[in-house]
Amino acid sequence: MNDIQDLTSPAAALSVVPTACVTKVELRVSCKALLDRDTLNKSDPCVIIMVQAQGQWTELDRTEVIKSNLHPVFGKVFTMDYYFEEVQKLRFEAYDIHGTHSIGTREDDFLGGMECTLGQIVAQKKMVKPLFLKYGKYAGKSTITVHAEEISGNNGYVELSLSAKKLDDKDLFSKSDPFLEIYRINDDESEQLVHRTEVIKNNLNPVWEPFKVSLISLCSCDEDRKLKCLVWDYDSRGKHDFIGEFYTTFRELQKIAGGNKVAWDCLNPKYKLKKRNYKNSGVVILNDLKLHRVYSFLDYIMGGCQIHFTVAIDFTASNGDPRNSCSLHYINPYQPNEYLKALIAVGEICQDYDSDKRFSALGFGARIPPNYEVSHDFAINFNPEDDECAEIQGVVEAYQTCLPKIQLYGPTNVAPIISRIAKVAAGEEITKDASRYHILLILTDGVVTDMADTREAIVRASYQPLSIIIVGVGNADFTDMQILDGDDGVLRSPKGEPVLRDIVQFVPFREFKTASPAALAKCVLAEVPKQVVEYYSHKAFAPKCPIMDWPSIPNTPE
Repeated sequence: MNDIQDLTSPAAALSVVPTACVTKVELRVSCKALLDRDTLNKSDPCVIIMVQAQGQWTELDRTEVIKSNLHPVFGKVFTMDYYFEEVQKLRFEAYDIHGTHSIGTREDDFLGGMECTLGQIVAQKKMVKPLFLKYGKYAGKSTITVHAEEISGNNGYVELSLSAKKLDDKDLFSKSDPFLEIYRINDDESEQLVHRTEVIKNNLNPVWEPFKVSLISLCSCDEDRKLKCLVWDYDSRGKHDFIGEFYTTFRELQKIAGGNKVAWDCLNPKYKLKKRNYKNSGVVILNDLKLHRVYSFLDYIMGGCQIHFTVAIDFTASNGDPRNSCSLHYINPYQPNEYLKALIAVGEICQDYDSDKRFSALGFGARIPPNYEVSHDFAINFNPEDDECAEIQGVVEAYQTCLPKIQLYGPTNVAPIISRIAKVAAGEEITKDASRYHILLILTDGVVTDMADTREAIVRASYQPLSIIIVGVGNADFTDMQILDGDDGVLRSPKGEPVLRDIVQFVPFREFKTASPAALAKCVLAEVPKQVVEYYSHKAFAPKCPIMDWPSIPNTPE
């Protein structure tokens, strides 16, 4: 028994694993004095944001195209994770777009670029930089401005549905093409574009598409901050005609929750001065308002969500005879093997989030008693009615007891176990609440042989409350296993269906041989909080006991 106690000792330091402090920031972009590349009209600019990883620039996202405008203020909001401890290099490139939204290949389509770090933007909050052409040449007097705002932990989104009636007709041969802009008035009286709606063609009674904005963007989480709203008649040459404006606050918007009608006269100040009987240039109506609370991983955990941990162990013959000291399954009384190190490192963290501390322990790829037929899904305690073990210690004991009773065989098929756990996880949906989430840890010494079935099983599992961690044990070439990890692209089933969520994290254990158990656990579990939030957000499940610090109108989890 003392030997087993020794096996678990490497995990003693894992009671508290510091997680990376991730802050989400929103970036907004505007430009001034862009180069005019068009002969008849002005440039139609778009800005691309690129990130640098391992020396390579890749596109992260891009703004909308603004027609015929050399001083564009883009409505697109970029949301990024900000890591204080990392240098996150960014590049912004402005292009003149022709026809489609594709970037032109001609050199004269490039309006200028600028490089900086996310840290620089965050530190300055508002960063203004000149744009440069190739070879360090200034792009005339062109500048780009990037605003950064942190999304606080108590932040959420508001979804607004707006329409208008009887807007002024600004067109001679047709009706106005209205769109609406919302600006936040800052403490220094400057105005920050929050949202620009789509254009509704030839319509004086437009109904704009519902849209979402974060509360930090809309009003800096200040319900009484003034909002300025402008209605325009769109012009393809960029010379939009002003229809009218009005002012409001988020507090006023919320009055709709009490069944009150919320509407504003859209006023043109010039008409108001000149016309004696002028009433308005139309009426803008708030049709609906929904608050979307953005719940965190801790909200769900503190609300009572349990994390159920399952381990699946590879017992194929390629591991070597467990009686041989060269085997990956060799039991050394003084030093845990790689399977046990990975199991303990990850399991010790997960057990803190499971109240009954009972974990399912499965095996695959072995001939098992009594008939010694190959099984790719068996309980290592040999109790098919109850595959759970008491705490990580119980899993370790079951593993050690199991080894002498089985024959290592093959092949390395993991799809059956993934499908089994996904089926169990699917049963959690019956409760219609955020009560239990599953983590499946698969420990294997080689590339899976049922790759097609595994991809299919993962795509199906991505719809369930489940995350999958695969740890490659030993020195095999695990290159083909990277396909299961969605970091390099979206995993698809053999028929081409994409995963709903990225739920797989793969790491080779050899990369952590000299590191502490905490380092392995931190790496493989880093994605789990995000995956938990993504799942429950997609299902619109709020925490069972959410923190009550939210405006008192109906919540919809985002």
